[in-house]
Amino acid sequence: MVISNSSSSYTTGTETDPMKPLREICLKFPPRVVSPGFPALFLENNRNKTLMDYSAPRLEIQMSLILLLTHTIHSLLKNLELPMFVSQILAGIILGPTVFPNDNSLVNISKDSVTTLGTAGGFGFVIFLFLSGVKTDVSLIYKSGKKAVYIGILTVVVPLISCLITIKMRHSADNLFKNNTFFLTTSYAGTSFPVIHCLLSELKILNSELGRLGLSSALIGDMVTLILTMFGIWVKSRIQRGTIVVLIDIGMATLFILIVVFVLRPLMKWVVNHTPEAGQIKDMCFYFVILAFMMSPKVAHILHLNPKYGAIIFGLAVPDGPPLGSALVEKLDPLTSGLFLPIFSSTCGMRFNLADIKHPNQFAKDHAIGSMVTLVVKFGVSLVLAMFCKMPIRDSLALALIMISKGIIEIGSYSIMYDSSVLSGDLFGYLTVMIVLIASVVPVLVKWLYDPSRKYLCFQKRTIMNSKLNQELRMIGCVHVPGHVNSIIHLLHAFCPTKEIPIALDVLHLVKLSGRATPLFIAHHKQIKSISDKSYSENVIVAFNQFQRNSWEAVSVNVFTAVSPPNLMYEDTCNLAMDRLTTFIILPFHRRWYIDGRIESEDQTIQSLNLDILERAPCSVGILVEVRHNLKSPIRDTLSSYNYHNIGVIFMGGPDDREALALAKRISQPESVSLTVIHLKAKNSLGNILADTDRMLDDEMLRDVKGSVKLTYIEEEVEDGPETSNYLRSVVEDYQLIIVGRRYKSKDPQTFGLEQWCEFQELGIIGDLLSSLDFFGDYSLLIVQQQRQWTA
Repeated sequence: MVISNSSSSYTTGTETDPMKPLREICLKFPPRVVSPGFPALFLENNRNKTLMDYSAPRLEIQMSLILLLTHTIHSLLKNLELPMFVSQILAGIILGPTVFPNDNSLVNISKDSVTTLGTAGGFGFVIFLFLSGVKTDVSLIYKSGKKAVYIGILTVVVPLISCLITIKMRHSADNLFKNNTFFLTTSYAGTSFPVIHCLLSELKILNSELGRLGLSSALIGDMVTLILTMFGIWVKSRIQRGTIVVLIDIGMATLFILIVVFVLRPLMKWVVNHTPEAGQIKDMCFYFVILAFMMSPKVAHILHLNPKYGAIIFGLAVPDGPPLGSALVEKLDPLTSGLFLPIFSSTCGMRFNLADIKHPNQFAKDHAIGSMVTLVVKFGVSLVLAMFCKMPIRDSLALALIMISKGIIEIGSYSIMYDSSVLSGDLFGYLTVMIVLIASVVPVLVKWLYDPSRKYLCFQKRTIMNSKLNQELRMIGCVHVPGHVNSIIHLLHAFCPTKEIPIALDVLHLVKLSGRATPLFIAHHKQIKSISDKSYSENVIVAFNQFQRNSWEAVSVNVFTAVSPPNLMYEDTCNLAMDRLTTFIILPFHRRWYIDGRIESEDQTIQSLNLDILERAPCSVGILVEVRHNLKSPIRDTLSSYNYHNIGVIFMGGPDDREALALAKRISQPESVSLTVIHLKAKNSLGNILADTDRMLDDEMLRDVKGSVKLTYIEEEVEDGPETSNYLRSVVEDYQLIIVGRRYKSKDPQTFGLEQWCEFQELGIIGDLLSSLDFFGDYSLLIVQQQRQWTA
């Protein structure tokens, strides 16, 4: 018997008949899995072996190499704003036969290695499909407007017909189903919701007007693609196996869907409904869902349904959002997107071989032309429909580019077809090149064409200075956590609204998007019934409705809920300010203190959101800080804390300070309010660097306030920042509310030396100083910025 390294071969005969011809049988043993260790590799009996001869170490080294190469390529291409997906494909192409044509390459990535890596990556791809189903809100289909429905359907059907006609005219397909032409053309014309969702997330336009339209259209287009694909499978099955078999397959698929929809989904909804609010799903329930998901592809295969559809359908059945959908996404998504998907994308690239596309056959040429025709027609249909809906030309072009996006879903489908010998190497190579080019060009062009912030440019000033005193003040109060509700209500009490000086308040409850793909924007005053069994903002609605009842006919309140990614919440805030003609936005500070001065909570996402809104807001903005530092006095009585009897304004000049003074003028109308204006001036007259126009406006504003309300005016000359700090430290305890202008990047003698100690740029130098631990007191601090986004 002769044994080789990778296989065992031996000859056999019968002892009774030694003259009978011998037969050679080759048996391939299972590969070496675990390495014996570095010391054993240098021993005499293992001297001819290397670490790469063992499958487990080889797999780990290859996975590490893929991730390292991917991030290296992405670091080189990120200045071109190319997505990570492109870097993953390029890493696979570099490691594949195009660069290393022989199996004995530097990293020993052979066809067997690609199969092993593809198995690990394919597992991640199935999880990705499942999570895509979990995040998808199917109800968005019937909530979508006619515009999204038309775009979603026609951008699939019309290109599909065009592609079929093109290929048929070239006489490459006598039967569209026999040689899989129908399935390929469906993939060319199809729309992938997960791919478009990833694109919009990377471009940070997920909850913009264009993003919402693109998501709705993509979801409808994806469902149309799925229906057409299933139709093609059944027609092909009828041709090959007969009508009875097709009817059985349809019945099996229907049975699977009915079990998932009417058995598993109600069971999961029951678990969600019996989970306490803000509570976590029990581990047993979580493991049950994971087990059911792992079984769904196999069950789908047994029922003659494509295994990947089993994962998608089961994912669609999982209730999106918290607590179950969010838990699944939070636990599975980091591992999937961080490890398995990059490996899957790279292994798809490893299947690409440049030599295959040098001499394509006629079938590949016909489909290459057909796919190009499909791409052009899909772009044209999307563009025409968008312009027919009276969208601007730049937005229409951006939407058309979004609808032709290709990504991991398409490359994954083509890789599966390639492994199943449905696709030839030349056609697979061409389709891979097309996907990489589209994935590279589309994000760059969309970002160049569509800038959602340009709509925030107002052609009128929406400031408190420009609003009349007896005019209704339109405000937005942003809420993240329950503690913000009381802070905003306390501040609104300081405005002392009356029938003559009313307030129209829009409360925006900002909720992190988790476990779902589509953002939500809910206008609760327009709701006939709740979106879900558990309202996102029930407590917020109750608190502000009570405030409205206590201020009857003086305050009108509307509550909105925005469920979106934290880095895109500014879109919801600024859009609401545009739609509601808002004058002033109140933002909570990201840090809160206990009564003894210790930090209670700190949220960096709120800080980033505040900075984004300050940069883009189409009106004036105020950041409300509740200062509680090292108090010796007992906790304030709740009722008395509603009233700000002593209000102080720190005035140094400039548009932000004038806006702060205008706000103080409005607040101090009641006689019970004592207003103090502290005007900090530089001792050295040469230090006054304000422009003449600003000085004139400052003087005019001061004269107007002095003549309109009763106030105490204090003019204090200071030499530099430390002197300003010492003076303010001596007076802050006299006030319950202090209003200051942000004055970001303003350089003044009064603050010289303080800018290097400024910790929070959103508060400005004076605001940051008054909120620091160096200042003792129990007061509210309101930092005001006048409208920036304005064009004459």
